[in-house]
Amino acid sequence: MTEARISVDREAVVAPLNRRIFGSFVEHLGRCVYDGIYEPGHPTANEDGFRLDVVELVKELGSTTIRYPGGNFVSGFRWEDSVGPRDQRPVRRDLAWHSIETNQVGVDEFSRWLKLTGSELMMAVNLGTRGIEAALDLLEYSNHPSGTALSDQRIANGTVEPHNIRMWCLGNEMDGPWQTGYMTADDYGKLAARTAQAMKTADRDLELVVCGSSGSSMPTFGDWERTVLEHAYEHVDYISCHAYYQERGGDLGSYLASSLDMQYFIETVVATADHVGNKLKSKKKIKLSFDEWNIWYLDEHQASDEVNDEWRVAPRQLEDVYSVADAVVLGNLMITLLKNHDRVASASLAQLVNVIAPIMTEPGGDAWRQTTFFPFSVTSRLAKGEILKPRIDAGTYETKVYGEAPLVDSVVTTDGADSAVFLVNRSQTEAITVTVNVAELGAQTVTEAVTLWDDDVYAKNTLADQNRVGLKDLEGVVLQGGVLTVTLPPVSWSAVALA
Repeated sequence: MTEARISVDREAVVAPLNRRIFGSFVEHLGRCVYDGIYEPGHPTANEDGFRLDVVELVKELGSTTIRYPGGNFVSGFRWEDSVGPRDQRPVRRDLAWHSIETNQVGVDEFSRWLKLTGSELMMAVNLGTRGIEAALDLLEYSNHPSGTALSDQRIANGTVEPHNIRMWCLGNEMDGPWQTGYMTADDYGKLAARTAQAMKTADRDLELVVCGSSGSSMPTFGDWERTVLEHAYEHVDYISCHAYYQERGGDLGSYLASSLDMQYFIETVVATADHVGNKLKSKKKIKLSFDEWNIWYLDEHQASDEVNDEWRVAPRQLEDVYSVADAVVLGNLMITLLKNHDRVASASLAQLVNVIAPIMTEPGGDAWRQTTFFPFSVTSRLAKGEILKPRIDAGTYETKVYGEAPLVDSVVTTDGADSAVFLVNRSQTEAITVTVNVAELGAQTVTEAVTLWDDDVYAKNTLADQNRVGLKDLEGVVLQGGVLTVTLPPVSWSAVALA
């Protein structure tokens, strides 16, 4: 049996935990909104048409800041279409996903849904086909208390109190040729800077996210960030990162090490941002908003006919069904986000319901948890206080894509009273016994120890078998003399809570 050692230094603080790291994403795409969070005819629907069974699962998931309404969708979004009497809202074509948008859910309804889930709204503005004026109008409609044309329009539409949205995305993936209205870095940087300056003239305390690269494989990666930030650095607070992962060619070993690519992505963007900041002699540090990240079987999507010549309302698109291996990788990506939380201040799992999502629904029927639901929900529930970066002494294995990768990864959180250790075993064949020196945490007891693994790493939860995969008790856990000993099954994600 393979062994590994981890030591926890109470002084090795990455950052205090900001719960925006547990954000998610709702886009008007496929069945995420319609037949996902919103289904007026469903037995659990409330007066707004929102499924309350989905609300309960979102609360259990522990998602915090929700990015909305896109995504690629936002680059064609006319926010005015989404407010006012529902029977008077125009039906539009959505070019991003080649579907029909009914606008039955809009800014005001979604804000009410967020109150049900206890989440915060991160709003994206359209810089693809629109620009500064539309962004300022949406800001006035959403946040001004009363006494102006647009704030009074919101009140007349039934929302008396302002939405008070603090975090705003300046467009989406503007480097991508698939994006309606995509631009060069120079053109986008200038537009983003002007839009940010105007929005902060209206409210200097807004938190603004400028578009970074759509992925580390983009040919302009790095140079895009540099150019955009040279224009917008002093006007924005975050730069976005987007990354999706999948197993390719049966190479499970490389797939399990996907977080190494996320680490490279983060380090590259941080270095670029700091270079620009130093060049401008700025006193501020740009944070990262990893506002799209997940497992996405993109190759299969592109090979399918999900997006075709038909114009349909809420077609089934991107409804990936996730395996145990997918959930282990997702849990490892969360560990990486936490270990870089000093710079990654916000993150959004893309997306929330039905579309590459931890929650699935059937029209008129059930809602259930995908395998990826579990590492996210447990981490969101147990993580608190400060994030500590442990020292890990573990073996490695060779991957085709990333070279040598550690067999074990881990991160620790503590608030002084309660602590949590999150662990991943990437070995496909060996259980690994890990000793964790937690003496500096003052831990006395183990209050919870769970793991996600299965003899079949490709086992999934489906409509027909919704509970095939779930959390299991992590057996043989011992805490003695300030040392925690756990045995991690192969291809597993685990969490141990201490008090």
